Amino acid sequence: MPGSIQTTSMNAKSLPPLPADKLPVHVAMIMDGNGRWAKQRGLPRLAGHRAGTENLREILRAAVEFGVRVVTIYAFSTENWGRPQAEVEGLMGILRDVIDRELYELHEEGVQLRHIGELEQVEPALQRKVREAIELTRNNDRLILNVAFNYGGRAEIVRALQEIIREGYSPEAVTEDVVSQHLYTCTVPDPDLIIRTSGELRLSNFLIWQSAYAEYYFPDVFWPDFNREEFYKALVHYVERDRRYGKV
Repeated sequence: MPGSIQTTSMNAKSLPPLPADKLPVHVAMIMDGNGRWAKQRGLPRLAGHRAGTENLREILRAAVEFGVRVVTIYAFSTENWGRPQAEVEGLMGILRDVIDRELYELHEEGVQLRHIGELEQVEPALQRKVREAIELTRNNDRLILNVAFNYGGRAEIVRALQEIIREGYSPEAVTEDVVSQHLYTCTVPDPDLIIRTSGELRLSNFLIWQSAYAEYYFPDVFWPDFNREEFYKALVHYVERDRRYGKV
């Protein structure tokens, strides 16, 4: 969740325009490879996570520049609690620091911050920071940034089904649309494009309902090195595809 969202600077490499009618509205990203990026450089894993957070600044700028309207990032999964305690605490600290350092600039640039996932396991002070950030930016409309923090795709579906049962739906009334309306992402379109950096070929429990007809892109680049030009390549790959949604 970082810095100034600006259009292309004077020093940025000029790139050919992309067809606006074929661009993805919603791009979701699994920001993988931070730890391996750090290991290659003889740095601790948290240094890789901090570098990855800094890199998000460039990607958010590029999203605005290229015309993407919604970005969802996988910041911390429900499974990440199983990592070493020092790394978990460090990741929580990074989130605190980013909110403190970047929130008002994001707000001024028109970014609407949203959280998807559960906050109950997160310490109360950090919960308050997240909720205050959401409230401050709720009316912004330049870019929606969904931060999937303490998020799991299966847990999201279970939560949605529990709400549907509590609301008294009959079995026959439970449709795909009803389930979708009870997901965290119910107010934004499903992702058109899912990017996972580092070359790994799996979703890791990320948006597993919403990604049914998404296009996938798996660059062999660690997240801290996934820059504006790499993002552009992902969009080119997307616009060249023929999306048929199971039809001919």
